[in-house]
Amino acid sequence: MKSKMLFQGYDDEFILTKKVSLPKLNHDQTADVVIDEDGSDVITYINYSLQLSSSHKFPFYTATNIDGLKFKKVPRKDNWRKDDRVAKDNQWGTELYNADKSNFDRGHMTKREDVQWGETIGIALNAADSTFYYTNAVPQHKDLNRDIWRSLEDYILHTEAKRNQLRICVFTGPVLSNANPYFVTPINNAQIQIPSLFWKVVVFEKEDGKLYRVGFMMSQNKLLINDNIIEQLESDDQIFMQFNDADTYQVNVSLIEEVSGLEIPEAIDSYTDKRATKLVLKEIDIDPDLESDSIGYELGFNIENILL
Repeated sequence: MKSKMLFQGYDDEFILTKKVSLPKLNHDQTADVVIDEDGSDVITYINYSLQLSSSHKFPFYTATNIDGLKFKKVPRKDNWRKDDRVAKDNQWGTELYNADKSNFDRGHMTKREDVQWGETIGIALNAADSTFYYTNAVPQHKDLNRDIWRSLEDYILHTEAKRNQLRICVFTGPVLSNANPYFVTPINNAQIQIPSLFWKVVVFEKEDGKLYRVGFMMSQNKLLINDNIIEQLESDDQIFMQFNDADTYQVNVSLIEEVSGLEIPEAIDSYTDKRATKLVLKEIDIDPDLESDSIGYELGFNIENILL
């Protein structure tokens, strides 16, 4: 008999004065969403939730509450496993991540440290451990997962949320598209498409009492090509061509909605432009030991023009 896991999941009333709902799936995504053993299409964990694609076996998005005031420092335990509440054939596991040519990481969509908070160390430890379900993972090139994307994630958590004791909501996901390239190694005699683009939206409240949101996007396309991990598809999709150099961009949330097919909760956009603004990382050598506010400076934004 399965042990019953009771997870509260994402709280849409986490920002106390405003409700921030989950992103909405479009018609095709709704038809493709995985239903768990309780009949729910939203899979809940500790301080975060997600909706999972049945055809891709990756999340459409994850939704995370971050409480900077209650953040706890706890040891990391890499305990990757499939979620017993979800049919195993709706989740990738070692069959993908240990396959030949799988030179990529199990990339957390909800970052381990982002949910690493609570009233006690025990709650924070359990929350961190709950991010090690394969339902929360998407293949990410190590240079993305451990460097460029991580710099952005660390900045949001350590410089903004933790230092300023903020309560924020973060939505993260891959772009699940038929334009995605194929992994060079078939899995169970099937060709698997690896997401090229990733996006993140941060929703927060300013001192004026209003909700704001800011979006980011990046590509791992060239990283995967250079390491012979993928077979590139010919595509006329100009959006994909904009994000083809393994850098991070600040973008309009409307662009994220366009490429992801999701409807992101309404808020005031902190950034609006018809172009994607590059957060310059390629021209500099980021030291992994840099303080997070130094990284924020290199990324081209800071606390004054993003979260305050």
